[in-house]
Amino acid sequence: MASPTKPKPVLEKHYKLKEATDKLGLSDPENPDDKTGQRWLRDGVNLHGFPCRRMAGQLRFSESDLAEISELSRERRHGNSGPRRKRRPRKTVTVATLNAAA
Repeated sequence: MASPTKPKPVLEKHYKLKEATDKLGLSDPENPDDKTGQRWLRDGVNLHGFPCRRMAGQLRFSESDLAEISELSRERRHGNSGPRRKRRPRKTVTVATLNAAA
């Protein structure tokens, strides 16, 4: 009886950080010096656990990683979408407290 063979792993294309931001549509083509999308993606990896690989000290993203990041960012609430904090009430100064302090 022949043993089942394992399927060979499929090698996906991996993108560098700049290429990944271009692929996700996070870069501004009119301003090539803008690093906002790269910062968001790097922070997502470091703070929120976005999927990636570290190769030769660099972040690399596969096609499936980018698809998962896109799905995670669609579901996650960012920015000011949450409820605001309630403000503390101001301390009121009355004439009675001013007279008592004097």
